[in-house]
Amino acid sequence: MYVNDAVDLVEEMPAIVVQRILKQVDAEKRKDINQILQYPENSAGSIMTTEFVSLSLGTTVGAAIDLLRKTGVDKKSFYACYVTENRKLIGRLSVKDLLLCNDDEMLIDNLLKTNVISVNTHDDKEEVSKLLAKYNFYAIPVVDSEERMVGIISFDDALEVMEDEVTEDMEIMGGMSPSDKTYLHSSPFYMFKHRIVWLLFLMVSATFTGMIINNFENALAVQVVLTAFIPMLMDTGGNSGSQSSVIIIRALSLGEIDFKDLPRIVLKEIATALLCGVVLAIVCFGKIMLIDRMLLGNADVTYTVALVVCMTMIVTVLVAKTVGSILPLCAKKLGFDPAVMASPLITTIADALSLIAYFSIAKLLLF
Repeated sequence: MYVNDAVDLVEEMPAIVVQRILKQVDAEKRKDINQILQYPENSAGSIMTTEFVSLSLGTTVGAAIDLLRKTGVDKKSFYACYVTENRKLIGRLSVKDLLLCNDDEMLIDNLLKTNVISVNTHDDKEEVSKLLAKYNFYAIPVVDSEERMVGIISFDDALEVMEDEVTEDMEIMGGMSPSDKTYLHSSPFYMFKHRIVWLLFLMVSATFTGMIINNFENALAVQVVLTAFIPMLMDTGGNSGSQSSVIIIRALSLGEIDFKDLPRIVLKEIATALLCGVVLAIVCFGKIMLIDRMLLGNADVTYTVALVVCMTMIVTVLVAKTVGSILPLCAKKLGFDPAVMASPLITTIADALSLIAYFSIAKLLLF
């Protein structure tokens, strides 16, 4: 078992079992395991392995290949070989470079690439995973604060990190606290603890929408028909805001955008919102006239009421998409996880704003 896999196993075991396991491990591997366990949980050092191919300057191609044959089976990844001097990273070369070299007596000094991209042991493991994906590396070297090479992070370890981060973002976006257990291994009480906080918060936040409706209670008493369109407007606002927030959060996680892009993003979302809002308003007008007025025979559904609903539809989509794009960027700028600003929270804000717009337009045109 490779060192980083052994560390993952040890972290899941009870302390008593860990002590018994480590007693059976040879001193060198036990030292490596303890070293990795000391790094912060989200750091590059916590997911690296110390098993890599290290070559020295002055080694011939033939000697390097012989070394690979002897020790390669015990290495996590030997597609890339790292050249070090006094443990300092000098350069790298691939197995392909060695195999394609026709001169076994040539020094590897002539083949190595010195512009090596490396990461520090305390770098964030998610950022390291993005770096591996960006450059399509099989592995990336890890150095300590003194620039000494201490390990590598392979693409399969980075893939696990990315999978965990995506899962965490999905849980947060769904209105749950991140969980470190699989679904079938989670008890009902465990899931309750991870879900109830957000449910309580969203339930209490719905008080604001209730307050808005109460403030316009007199207007609703005069035009009761307005209440029939509240769910449609609130759902449209929540869905529109969720679309924008999900796209922005994903773009942030991929490093495609940054806070400095906020003006461009807002303008793009406004343009998109206007297009979506106008189309939705036109279809909504037809639906109100054909279904609510003609088929259902609701005489209270007048052209003015339909106009109020359709104008609110445009404003709701515009506001929701703008808010949905701004909040994740602001959260990222303030150091919070942008996923916190996803569907549940955006929906709550969009609901409140859509109601304010709805009753304001209705008050202007109907009363």
